Amino acid sequence: MPPPNPAIRFRATLSRPAGKARAAWTFVALPRAASAELPSRGLVSVSGALQGVPFQATLEPDGEGGHWLKVSRKLREAAGAEAGDEVTLEFAPMTDEPEAAVPPDLRKALAKAPPKSRAAWSDITPLARRDWIQWITSAKLPGTRARRIGSACDMLAKGKRRPCCFDRSGMYSRGLKGPSAR
Repeated sequence: MPPPNPAIRFRATLSRPAGKARAAWTFVALPRAASAELPSRGLVSVSGALQGVPFQATLEPDGEGGHWLKVSRKLREAAGAEAGDEVTLEFAPMTDEPEAAVPPDLRKALAKAPPKSRAAWSDITPLARRDWIQWITSAKLPGTRARRIGSACDMLAKGKRRPCCFDRSGMYSRGLKGPSAR
């Protein structure tokens, strides 16, 4: 259901990611003015509507101070929209951060980790858990991802509540980047 008084409303083009010939998902790059109204340059969970169809999602940073929204095939079809269509979006930031899905490899590592790691994971906020997950899943190589999982368990055991040296916005390291339209 759309927010009662949507904070942000705009029209934008629904795009397919470049280089993904068979991608089932689409995305919308937020206009700069819409991103500027958000409370963070990093991940922001929102509740709203696409073409009047309700959704909840987490907007991703594009590494340049803006955001983008991944639109699943299910949401796109419910909205009756196709790649290339101009769509209407309205949403507002959520007051409570939803729990992120923990990837299976991280879940398995946490289950085997020292009790201090598991206790720290349970104690941190959903947003902090989302940061850990994003830091791990942003690794481009499987070996890097595995090392980050090991490092995460070790850092959590030592009391660290956020990943080391991780720029949530991607603006400084360019570690995060939005998709390009084809």
